[in-house]
Amino acid sequence: MTDSRGGTRALVLLRHAKAENPGAVADVDRRLTARGHADAAAAGAWLARHALLPDVVLCSPARRTRQTWHDVALGMTGSPPEGGPAGTTPVVRYEAAAYEARPEDLLDLVRSVDPAAATVLLVAHNPGISLLSALLDPERADPDGLRTTDLVVHRPAVPWCELAPEAAEIVHRHTARS
Repeated sequence: MTDSRGGTRALVLLRHAKAENPGAVADVDRRLTARGHADAAAAGAWLARHALLPDVVLCSPARRTRQTWHDVALGMTGSPPEGGPAGTTPVVRYEAAAYEARPEDLLDLVRSVDPAAATVLLVAHNPGISLLSALLDPERADPDGLRTTDLVVHRPAVPWCELAPEAAEIVHRHTARS
């Protein structure tokens, strides 16, 4: 299916980058490690090289997901040939429903996206993000789920508001490891 501009839709699912181990801080306040920052920037460069610059970003409000998105955005704007052009500035929505979300909650967030959006990036947590990928394409989903900074690109066969189980084939995968 195509968006209103005639292009193909892409749903990019991204598990947040490597975060500090739980300790004295609340889970929602955990920060990325140095490796996590580097991996997130590499993921952004990969998205730019593959012309998957998001029109809409749905992001959990947890610190590690916000930091992941920030570093992805920096990676997307890197100088060619590293990252390529930044494109237009996406609409970024920090969604409380994406933290500790079930796959159905994440699916509802995606269904709420502007129908004109061609590419949507969802930055969230396991197990919800992995289970959403498996819900959308059970045959091609990784049975072990997404690891930190794993990207999986789904191609929805229906408009965002009609997205349903088994309606978005996996067409790309990427793991950004520094």
